[in-house]
Amino acid sequence: MVYKLPSLSYSYSALEPFFDKETMEIHYTKHHQNYVNNTNLIIDKINLKNISINELLSMIDVIPLSTLQRNFLRNNAGGHANHSFFWKILKKNTQPNDIIKEAIIKSFGSFKKFQKNFENIAINFFGSGWIWLIKKNSILSIVTTKNQYNPLMGKNVNGFFGYPIIALDLWEHAYYLKYQNQRSLYIKAFWNVLNWDAVQNLFLKSEL
Repeated sequence: MVYKLPSLSYSYSALEPFFDKETMEIHYTKHHQNYVNNTNLIIDKINLKNISINELLSMIDVIPLSTLQRNFLRNNAGGHANHSFFWKILKKNTQPNDIIKEAIIKSFGSFKKFQKNFENIAINFFGSGWIWLIKKNSILSIVTTKNQYNPLMGKNVNGFFGYPIIALDLWEHAYYLKYQNQRSLYIKAFWNVLNWDAVQNLFLKSEL
């Protein structure tokens, strides 16, 4: 299997003014493409074929690789998986319905508490990485991963495992052209482009 950039269901300007056109285009065509290229490079070297990107994430620790190769594959395969997930949960003008609201209230006490916790954790995350809402045993949790790590990589890598429901890229390349050093504005803008319909589908389809 040769990994490819997934098709976007919207134009680069579709998320304006919250996510700007220039950032979206560079993010997708340059950063994401680089993760795809690097992932294909290493799986070709180790002759690994016909495996989905999520399956690859779950088995990186058991593939016979040097430490350098493993870290390279983890970050690049993770970068491909993370961005592929991210693009699918972006859309303007959607609202959470009762199903996802009730799940969030059950786990966090209120919808506002969830948003506040998510924003605070994201704002205070140091360095490059991602913030996630994950599901495990029907409970939702907010977690972060460094670099391009993904919750599906499991406890040995992250200290936890869970099925991604929401993700926000905290690398500077995701927001710097528009928001520069004001990460907090980028994080708050995210609520305006989060596709709650996609989030609900992920919540319902993920394992209990």
